[in-house]
Amino acid sequence: MVKIKRVYDPPESSDGTRILVMRLWPRGIRREQVDEWNRDVAPSVDLLHAFKRGGLPWNRYVKGYWREIAPEAVDALRRRARRETITLLCSCPDENHCHRGLLRDAIAKRRRSTQRRKGTKAEGTETDIGPAKGRRLAGGAARRR
Repeated sequence: MVKIKRVYDPPESSDGTRILVMRLWPRGIRREQVDEWNRDVAPSVDLLHAFKRGGLPWNRYVKGYWREIAPEAVDALRRRARRETITLLCSCPDENHCHRGLLRDAIAKRRRSTQRRKGTKAEGTETDIGPAKGRRLAGGAARRR
C-alpha cells in the first residue's frame, strides 16, 4: 500500500516506512522523522524551481518530471508497496500539484513507468524500462533478466 503525506505532518503508526522523496533535506526535519531518503524519484532542483518560482505550467512540469525519473526507481517502489505500507513524504503543501501524488498514482495504477518514452527505439537497444540486455546501469551494475 502506498500513502502520501507532507513531511511536516506528524508520524503515525499507520505510515509504515516513511520515505522522503526530495533532492534536498527539508528544514526543521530531524532524521528520526524519516525512515529513508530516496532522491532517485525526486525532481531536479532546476525543474522544481522552474515550477515553483518561474511559472512553469503543471502539465510541462509533469512531462519534465517523468523525463528525469528512471522507471526502475518507480518499479522498485511499486514492488515494496505490494509487500508493505510505504508513505511518500515531500514538503509541498498541495498534494495535487506535487510529484508525490504523481508517484502514488504511478505506483498504484502501474502507469507511466511502463509506458514507452518518446525517442526510444522500437526494437533492439533501448526500451521503456531501461538498457537492453548486456548493458550496464549507472554505477556499473549489470541489469538482470
